[in-house]
Amino acid sequence: MSTGKQLTALLLFTTALTLPAAAFAQDAGVGTGAEGVPADEDAATDALQAQQAQGIDNTPQEEEFEEPDISVPGGSIVVTGRRRQDVTRASSQVVSVLDSASIARSGEGDIAGALTRVTGLSTVGNGLVFVRGLGDRYSLALLNGIPLPSPQPLSRVVPLDIFPTSVIASSLVQKTYSANFPGEFGGGVINLTTRAVPDESFVKVSAGISGDTETTFGTGYSYYGSDYDWFGFDDGRREPGPNLQSFLNSGLQITDPQVDQQAILLELGDPNQILLQSTDELPVNWSAGITAGTGFDVFADGRFGIIATASLSNKWRNRFITRQVAVNGALDLDQDGTQFQTDQRILANAMLGLGLEVGEHRFRLTNLFIRDSLKRASLAQINDLTDDDDDLFQNTGWYERQLFDTQFVGELEFGDLSVDLRAGYAQTQREAPNEWEFVYTRDLTPTTQLDEIYLNLQNGGQRGRTTVAFSDLTEDLYYGGLDLSYQFADWVTLTVGGAYTDTTRLSRRREFDIRATGAYPLVFGAFRPDNLLGDALINLGYDTAAQAAGGIGPFGYQIIDTTASDPAFSAGLEIKAGYVQANLTQSDALSLDLGIRYEDATQEVIPLGLDGRPNGSANATLLNNDYFLPGATLTWEVMDSVQLRLNASKTIARPQFRELILQTYYDPETNRQFTGNPGLIDSRLTNYEARLEHYWGSNSRASVAGFYKDIENPIEIFSSFNDNAVVSRFANAPSAKLYGAEVELQWNKDLYDLGEWWDSKRFVAIANYTYTKSDISVQDGDLVNIPELGGLQPASNFFEDGTALTGQSDHIANVQLGLEDLDRVSQLTVLFNYGSKRVISRSTLSRPDIIEDPGLTIDLVARQGFQLAGAELELKLEARNLTGRDHFEYQTAGDARIENNSYRVGRNFAVSLSAEF
Repeated sequence: MSTGKQLTALLLFTTALTLPAAAFAQDAGVGTGAEGVPADEDAATDALQAQQAQGIDNTPQEEEFEEPDISVPGGSIVVTGRRRQDVTRASSQVVSVLDSASIARSGEGDIAGALTRVTGLSTVGNGLVFVRGLGDRYSLALLNGIPLPSPQPLSRVVPLDIFPTSVIASSLVQKTYSANFPGEFGGGVINLTTRAVPDESFVKVSAGISGDTETTFGTGYSYYGSDYDWFGFDDGRREPGPNLQSFLNSGLQITDPQVDQQAILLELGDPNQILLQSTDELPVNWSAGITAGTGFDVFADGRFGIIATASLSNKWRNRFITRQVAVNGALDLDQDGTQFQTDQRILANAMLGLGLEVGEHRFRLTNLFIRDSLKRASLAQINDLTDDDDDLFQNTGWYERQLFDTQFVGELEFGDLSVDLRAGYAQTQREAPNEWEFVYTRDLTPTTQLDEIYLNLQNGGQRGRTTVAFSDLTEDLYYGGLDLSYQFADWVTLTVGGAYTDTTRLSRRREFDIRATGAYPLVFGAFRPDNLLGDALINLGYDTAAQAAGGIGPFGYQIIDTTASDPAFSAGLEIKAGYVQANLTQSDALSLDLGIRYEDATQEVIPLGLDGRPNGSANATLLNNDYFLPGATLTWEVMDSVQLRLNASKTIARPQFRELILQTYYDPETNRQFTGNPGLIDSRLTNYEARLEHYWGSNSRASVAGFYKDIENPIEIFSSFNDNAVVSRFANAPSAKLYGAEVELQWNKDLYDLGEWWDSKRFVAIANYTYTKSDISVQDGDLVNIPELGGLQPASNFFEDGTALTGQSDHIANVQLGLEDLDRVSQLTVLFNYGSKRVISRSTLSRPDIIEDPGLTIDLVARQGFQLAGAELELKLEARNLTGRDHFEYQTAGDARIENNSYRVGRNFAVSLSAEF
């Protein structure tokens, strides 16, 4: 059978069915597939076996690499040809793979955490993965080779912390570009492959509890919300009432006489949404899940399989945050205070996979549902040194992120022609109903008795403020792809393919400022929020006769719609792509993988009016661009077990929808407001990489690499400070360079020569280090376009020549030291993770940039399997952040330092038990 034919026959096999009886491929083709030679022709394999025969290497003769389940467009990465060659070595590109065993060793509960163990990767904020210091906009996330939309307004890339490790079979990180992947490939691609269909029936149940020293059994804040909050779903209590919903549907201004503001106010003042409560003892975190699968023969030569999984977790987190804001570049304080915030996060997920294998044709249907809900309760006290007053902020919120994805993958064999089909539909939603903020203020230089009391006079911030926001986002993504592969000769395989992606997003946000008018009695301002908006007080505000009888007023209420000018945005991105890619094997020691991709893309953002139709606002965006994106990787086996890779490519990075939409969004993770910039344009990247790799027995390897990227018009974040808030915006810097080096080592030492107990034991040492440096270039005459701030302006107003890109750490290091048993589940692993300081946002008005300092964290994970009553059980113990490393975000100038968003993290401990039947 030809090489190309074998590749195509096995592509869906690895993505969907992965039947052990057929798990030994012989060769691979194009894409980012593994190229190799038969085992009996592999000099490296022969040398290894000779070493084993001579006793030089102590690897057991029968040991072979497991084949990870990986699915990518236009080909597959499988362990092929050389029996003892792993994926990292066999691939025609620079890749790192976390298979199920590696993910289990990390002990992480979500895939974003597990990916921090990969060379050059780090996570920032809500599960956004940075590759070599480049922000998430420069990374591409795929599921089974198919793009996913994001439920996060700040990102087009789906946050990876919503993917539990239980539904992921492998995670591939490819750092060199190849034409079979989409062109938005600045830092790399992260391809997640869902669990495959088994060849025998099983049921696995699991449960666990966890806690941390800052939260569990401690005091926290909460509010009632709804009856089903614990399950991650609202029971409808947070939805707009009939009068408010009727107004939102009407397209009228809030000041229109037809709008009944009194009725709306009576609906809004629900105590269950605005009454903050203190909890004396927060409970432990818990999680539970079940996975089941089966497979059976069908037709004469077919097999059908099914796998299903579901899980639910509930986690609490306290943060005691230090918040400071400077008034100038010398960091003299303008505001100084603290914030205590309690988040309850509920994550529910389910997956159903169906697979069919008939002869050499294979098909797979995958359905995935993930719902991530966050319940937020916060109280902050901020001393405003400029205004000489003290503000008390109470915030309550409910944030729902939901992903539904259905995918079809089919692989067909027609002689030497292989056909790969991929199609998918995905929808993500984010809703944040009833996002409340109450501000109470007291005077630090009182002249009357009431000046010493926190009052909310609901006068737009002069002394107190009451606001509520409703936002929702829906994004739909349709994808179709076709790849054809043909092997013309033993030394050349050609793949051509095309893909179509259509992504649409509708983002709506309405914020209402509730104000008291007239002679509002000062004493009312001391009421707690549920009484401040209680029915009695609202009705009194509309009853002038009752006010007169009581000798108060006259006063009333007014609702101001602060988002009336741009209440909604419609956005779309349509990409038509085609590529051609070839793998040329000149000899056993030299191969060339090269290709070129063409993409034609139309990206637009259209502001909508209150009636849901385009309002003609100048804050619209239309980008029409097409690109030819080449990529080539040369692999040279310098000697047995040593190979050199050279790569060059051109890629792009488009602005994210949220970066283009001129709409305010509050991020509860960073405590910052974000506003988009409709003047952004695409970034263009030129990439170079050289890597030297050495492999030896027991899956051990070492590598050293250098990389360089030239970026035209990189998109950066900058922040301004006003009115107790940090507002972050986006702008294209003129250009930047990013370069660095990576070192990676994995050493596996079998210990059977130490004695009988050590017969099946292995010591595992994995270490990687990435040094990255970046420089933004700003020259005289360079301009940036920020329409909200006046359009074209000198770039030097926002960027300083020679500064680093946001999110880039100079140093990232990971070390794993472990002892594991090869015959059964038994592992003990110590994990070290270090990230150096990095800029997370530029600052304006000559103020220093905001810096995050991840520092060093140490984790301990232990897994032990045993049998009980005929069932296979696994006990897992985890201890995270053993050094108690805290979270630091700050600004510094000389000896001065202020904390922007710093808080204690605490140590985390977890125990879980799973049973498989």
